[in-house]
Amino acid sequence: MRASKKKMAILGTVAALCLSTVSSAGAANRPTTMAPSGMVTTQHYLASAAALKVLEDGGNAVDAAITAAATLAVIYPHYTSIGGDSFWLIYNAKKKELKALNASGPSSEKATIDYYKSQGYSKIPSRGYLSANTVPGTVSGWWEAYNYADEEIGNSKPWRSLLKPAIKYAEDGFPVTPNQVYWTNVNLDTKDDELKHLQRFEGWAKTYLKPDGQPYKAGELMKQPDLAKTLKVIAKKGADGFYKGDVAEKIVKDVQANGGLLTVNDFANYKAEWQKPISTDYRGYKAYNVPPNSQGIASLSILNILNNFDVKSLGEGTPEYYHLIVEATKQAFADRNKWLTDPKFSDIPVDYLLSPEHGKEMAKRIDMNKAAADVVPMDPKGDTTWMGFIDKEGNAVSLIQSHYFDYGSGIVAKDTGVLLQNRGSYFSLDPKEVNHLEPKKRSFHTINPAMLFKNDKPYMIYGTQGGEGQPQTQAALVTRIVDFGMPVQDAIEAPRWLHGRNWGSTSNDLKLEGRISKSVQDELIRRGHPVKMIDDYTDAVGQSGVILIDPETNVKFGGADPRGEGAALGY
Repeated sequence: MRASKKKMAILGTVAALCLSTVSSAGAANRPTTMAPSGMVTTQHYLASAAALKVLEDGGNAVDAAITAAATLAVIYPHYTSIGGDSFWLIYNAKKKELKALNASGPSSEKATIDYYKSQGYSKIPSRGYLSANTVPGTVSGWWEAYNYADEEIGNSKPWRSLLKPAIKYAEDGFPVTPNQVYWTNVNLDTKDDELKHLQRFEGWAKTYLKPDGQPYKAGELMKQPDLAKTLKVIAKKGADGFYKGDVAEKIVKDVQANGGLLTVNDFANYKAEWQKPISTDYRGYKAYNVPPNSQGIASLSILNILNNFDVKSLGEGTPEYYHLIVEATKQAFADRNKWLTDPKFSDIPVDYLLSPEHGKEMAKRIDMNKAAADVVPMDPKGDTTWMGFIDKEGNAVSLIQSHYFDYGSGIVAKDTGVLLQNRGSYFSLDPKEVNHLEPKKRSFHTINPAMLFKNDKPYMIYGTQGGEGQPQTQAALVTRIVDFGMPVQDAIEAPRWLHGRNWGSTSNDLKLEGRISKSVQDELIRRGHPVKMIDDYTDAVGQSGVILIDPETNVKFGGADPRGEGAALGY
């Protein structure tokens, strides 16, 4: 049974939402948003509203995505920033072409295992200047996507106009949400100085706390004048405004003055890379994701394994359903953990790993009566924002943007407002590990955006926040919609689980939302799962979103997660 339900309606094209961090106290049983022309879904209602206006004004899906991504980099700083990375899937309706864009930055030319060990480290610090050892890729991703859309899709709005909402919120202020309040307070906790107590970093405290050093309360306005100035430079000069010239020089000067590694050359030589998406078939559909160094391969691998089971016959929400997907996840993660890193530094047999034959091999390893105990996840956390977009012409974007931990490295480069990511802290200092640190190398990335095609066209644009949880939640969304025919919003709101760790989680167990019945819990425990119950609705299992396109009517069905503060809006 669901907990007490509160209706949330989307009024017109602007979200009028009751803002609260959803927990076991209840959740919104939201309607699926429906629209005939365009649709957006993001993790913050203001970003969704800004993106929808771009579509209504005639912009394309990529325009809307850039506007939303830039807006989120301002108004959701605990989840994302222009100092982070992103991955894109872009569908060009005119060319009937799907492209992937890897906007994850490599490690510094000075980043070596020997350097960290010479400083006395056995692992890369999770916070601070030495955790900020990779080039931020996000802005280059925006710029590459924009130029592609301007040349190949058409109807692009002026670049400068796409950053206006972000600049406005940075300059004039935005209301802090309960979600940001929660994660700010978590990071003021002094129980773990390495991960928390971020006020020890002067730039972070100056930017994200009030002048008196106290955290903002929900509804209070936060301004980021330094970030506004940086965004204005980017609006005027494009990617060069971030990677070449004054902004890059300021970032590097601050980093190096505090013992960090990033160089001017690291910034000047970076450019996001276009790639060919990877895919697997699923029940007559084709699921797409982005290739390594992203864990998109794990998301597809789960579906490849599930192809060998009659998921529908198990029943949605049964012990068998949860058991099967968790066990498939373990097998997919075993492959991921063995192979995933920057493919420029290691040969990754992607075609074999996603082949039907390998899917069958992994399926045979699953015991439907017993949980595998010798296949364990890794320890990647991750704060993330996923966004989905489709315009009236059918161009579509699945975009995910992140700076890894909540508030990334904790470092806001002086005089820039740029919060730097700590993605490179996930590199290993053990040269025997596949994801070991090397100069100019991209790290293992948890973030991965997804699309599902039907008859060679986008049918479902989907994704989620949540580190280890992303492949699992993607599998939940696909199976619930494809195998069980659930409406979009119902599929998002249905009880979820997490095998392993996510940001905010500290143990490698099987976390189940509290709405999952006692009988299901007991049966999973009997099969050997280390079950831990969590709140009825909680963002510990991530915040997801979906846009589904009806192939007959072309009506778009959108959903946003009540575990967060997002909105699906259409016109």
